[in-house]
This record gives sequence, structure tokens and C-alpha cells, in this order.
Amino acid sequence: MNVDKINQAVAQLLPAWQTHSRIDGLASQCRPTSRSEGYQIQRALFEAAGEPALGWKIAATSLAGQQHIGVRGPLAGRLSANRCLADNSELSLEHNHMSVIEAEFAFLIGRDVGRELAAGAGRQDAPLTMAHVMDCVAGLHVAIEVPNSRYVDFVAAGEAQLIADFACACYVVLGPRAPEAWRQTDLSQHTVSVRRGNALVATGTGANVLGDPRIGLTWLANELLTQGQQLKAGEIVMTGTCVVPVPVTVGDAMTADFGAFGQARVRFKD
Repeated sequence: MNVDKINQAVAQLLPAWQTHSRIDGLASQCRPTSRSEGYQIQRALFEAAGEPALGWKIAATSLAGQQHIGVRGPLAGRLSANRCLADNSELSLEHNHMSVIEAEFAFLIGRDVGRELAAGAGRQDAPLTMAHVMDCVAGLHVAIEVPNSRYVDFVAAGEAQLIADFACACYVVLGPRAPEAWRQTDLSQHTVSVRRGNALVATGTGANVLGDPRIGLTWLANELLTQGQQLKAGEIVMTGTCVVPVPVTVGDAMTADFGAFGQARVRFKD
């Protein structure tokens, strides 16, 4: 995708990102037609926003989620540190058009994840293995994602446009760091629940994240390398929701409970 078209797309998406507004879609002359073009716009959009990086998110990590928005597989999106909230923060829903929360495992990257990890397998271009990627992880947090889209109809936007728009990234509520026992835990079988006040409203497991959150992280590490990017030390990776996205409204006090790993909480206002 040439630079002029990328810049045109950024000029349309950036104000929507900054003002929490929406557009119908990117103009036909600068609309991405492939995942690669979507990532080119995403990268330029993040640079234009000029915000500090938090890390990455993975969207559409379940078959149901992929079918809902008409994509063929998971999507990677950038996260801004300016939209990372402390546990039990209060957040306005005024400009959030999706109005859902997602309970997610969030990995803290301890060192850069590059191709050199795969070189030992005999090929410089060999895919990174889960063992290699997990060896770069410094810790695990419990978290809540509060996604949003800059498109009026994100369900019909298509995967290339969704990627360009940070894969519906918006706010992250970063909960406590899990005890190191998480490394000996089968995350695919780990139960996660969500409560509204004291009422249980959703349950799920890590298996809803591409079968295992560690599989999701490995997918992301390889996906970024195909686009000339990589996971870097200090970044947080939101790996995708363990429960069906939970609708929220003004006044809701929500808790994502990860059992022995801790809880993440958020409250919503006008």
C-alpha cells in the first residue's frame, strides 16, 4: 500500500480515535484490501497518535467471535498506555458504542521476542514455538478489556479495516499480577467468571482463547514477525476474552474473577 493511501486512511481514523467518535468506514481509495495493508495503516495510525505504547491485544480468539464479525481468524491490535487504567477504576461509557467488557489473561513480556529464537530449529524463518515465546514472558496479570470501534458498523467492516483500527482496542483495566504458580497451571482449564455487583453473569475458561492463552500469545508473536514487527520487553499482551463479552451500562460495578490468580474490577459512569 503506498504512503499516500496510508496517510489518507490515518487522516480519517485519527480524529475518531482521539475524540471517541465514529466513521462509516474508510474511503474506497484508501480502504485496505488485505490483512497486511490493515497492519500498515495500524502502524502508521499508532505513530500518528503519538501515544506511549502499552502493548498488544488479540481480537476474535473464538470461532463464535470470528463468525460474529466475519473474519477468518484472530486479529492483532495496538494498545495505548494512555488508555490503561488501574484496578477498580471508574470509566465513562458516554462514547463507548460497544458497551461490553471482556475478562482476559494479560502477559507481561520480559524480553524481546525475535526470529533468533527460531534459528536454533535450523531455519531462520521457522515459526516461534510456544516454549520459545513463553520463555520471554516475565509475568501474568488478570485484566479486563473495554473494547470500542471507530466504525459505525464494526460487524460489517471486514478484517482489514478492523486491523487498521487497532482491532477494536480502547481501554484496558490491568489487575494484579498473578502468583508465579500460574506457570504450573493449565491455563486452558482455568475458570474465569464475571460478576455484576454480586450477581454472576458469565463464566468461561482459558480454552476460549484459541484453545489456550499461551497459544494466543504464540500466534501473536508469529503474526507480528510476518509484518516486520515484534513483541518487546515491557509490553502487555491482552490475549482475548475467556468469557462471552458481557454487556455493561452506566452504574455497573463489574468484577472479573480469576480465582487464585486475583480479580480485576471496573465501575461505569455516564
